[in-house]
Amino acid sequence: MRLLIGLCLMIWGCAAAAQSLTPRDGWVVMDSDKPFDVLLADTRAAVSANGMAVVTQAGPTGAAANRGITIPNNRVVGVFNNIFAVKVLGLSTAAMIEAPIRLYLTEDEAGNATLSYKTPSFVFAPYIPEAGPALAETAAELDAIFLAIAEAAR
Repeated sequence: MRLLIGLCLMIWGCAAAAQSLTPRDGWVVMDSDKPFDVLLADTRAAVSANGMAVVTQAGPTGAAANRGITIPNNRVVGVFNNIFAVKVLGLSTAAMIEAPIRLYLTEDEAGNATLSYKTPSFVFAPYIPEAGPALAETAAELDAIFLAIAEAAR
């Protein structure tokens, strides 16, 4: 009986992982009509077109497939550039832990792709008391850039 309950919980947990993201405090969540691979390619292009760079990428989909597990596509794309890195670092050494800002691309069971991210203003908010209003201004600049990236990609 315990084995059956454990299996049911594992199956339910896997199903829950494939749910669409919903808006939450500090996040932008944008559904797309594009397939995941197209949204990913368009996101990379939009990052570059907006003067930023993809500096990290990670996702469990490929590694899961290598283990014989099929899950919807999922990728975290870290985006930043050296100009903003130097700015943020000059304002708060601690705040630099938040760079790069991450875009999160997900695919649900139906094949619908979503692009989500925490706004830079939300991410850097805890450091503003220490760093001052210049960090808030820098985060607002990044907010506009990330919104432009997301809108161009989707």
